[in-house]
Parts: sequence; C-alpha cells; structure tokens
Amino acid sequence: MLSLRSRRSVEAENLFLRRQLALYRERGVKPRRVDAATRLSLAVLSRLFDWRDSLVVVRPETLIRRMATENPLWDEERIANEMLLKLGLQVSPRTVRKYLPKRPPGRPRGDQRWSTFLRNHARAIVACDFFVAVTATFRLFYVFVVIDHSSRRLVRVAVTAHPSAVWTLQQLREVVGFDDARQ
Repeated sequence: MLSLRSRRSVEAENLFLRRQLALYRERGVKPRRVDAATRLSLAVLSRLFDWRDSLVVVRPETLIRRMATENPLWDEERIANEMLLKLGLQVSPRTVRKYLPKRPPGRPRGDQRWSTFLRNHARAIVACDFFVAVTATFRLFYVFVVIDHSSRRLVRVAVTAHPSAVWTLQQLREVVGFDDARQ
C-alpha cells in the first residue's frame, strides 16, 4: 500500500528507519537509552506517518526459533553461544530450550543419538569405573573395572585398598597400552 500514501509520509518513514538503523550502528550490539535529541527527532517524525508499522522489534523467542529452524543441528548451547558472539545478547541455554520449537512426534532428531554414536565408535571406546567392596570384617577395597564397548567384555579388574591417581593411571596404561615414552 506504499502507492496510496503521501510522499511526505513515505519520506518521514524513510528518515525514521534511517535514524533507527543509525542507532544500531552507532551503539553496536549494546542497546542503551536514547538521548533527548534522538527522542525528539523520532517523536517529530512519528507524527508524519504511522510509526507502529515501521518499528523493528526483535523478540528473543522469535530469534531463537528462527536460528533453530535455519540450523537444525544446533542445540540450545550452540544457539546461546551464537547469540552472544554475533549479537552480543547473553541468553542462558535453559532460556533457549524454553523457546525451541517442539519436534513433532515420530520425527527424528537432527543430531546423532548415543546408541548410533556408540555403534559407530565402539571399537575405540572403553568405559571405566570404580566401586567399593566391603569385606566381612568391614575392610574397604576399591575395585577398578574397564569394559570394552565393542565386545562388551571386561578388559581389566583391579583391586586396591588405597587408590591413587598414579595407581589409576597405571591401570589405564596397561589396558590402553600407552607408556611413558609416548607422552
């Protein structure tokens, strides 16, 4: 409906939008209060056209949804980091998660699930853990267990009464095969 408006109204809108853009450029990404001169110029220009149609308001939820739609592999952490890095907007990943569009049921996720990752990389993965064993005389022994994911077999079981970082590192070296010469 631009052709039905007066030339003066279109020019005023153009000035209004230019001033708005100048504010963004002048201040970078950090929004601040406008000064009196800017407020006055925007107020005068707003009398010459319907300024509500030209106001640019970016709401966080709109921006988050757009980023998630355009980048389906990004999670809430990545979107929050991109907003901080590129726009200077600090948003919590939990806030981003709140505004992410809900995936319809039955539709696969864009990223790789743990089971797929495990199947693809099982030959290179070992899992290890400690647990405590109590004897009949109430002595504590620490059991260190290493499991090979590809074969689902125990690779190492070691027991000690006094575990330390040095002892644990030695157990891992014996499983994986690294020695001091490779460090």
